[in-house]
Amino acid sequence: MTKIAIENVNHPGKVERVDAAMFEAMKQAVLTVLPASAPGMTVGEVQSAVPAHLPETLYPGGAKAGWWMKAVQLDLEAKGLIKREKTKPLRLHRA
Repeated sequence: MTKIAIENVNHPGKVERVDAAMFEAMKQAVLTVLPASAPGMTVGEVQSAVPAHLPETLYPGGAKAGWWMKAVQLDLEAKGLIKREKTKPLRLHRA
């Protein structure tokens, strides 16, 4: 299993190593469903939309998609690829 280092926007400088295939599949799904501009989508809307874009071999029946979506969200925010709107509930869009 190949690992990839990911960041967390809430904990700058801290790096976690996770499964690269799971991460990349979720990253592509998140970037596919997120709109390019505000107001974006709520985290719940993203979590509902991504399973249709995930390979069944990695996410059978959407298993563990919630945890991976959040990990990818925080990494992409840390890298400046997606942005959050300061709204309640939180909304996301591509940068």
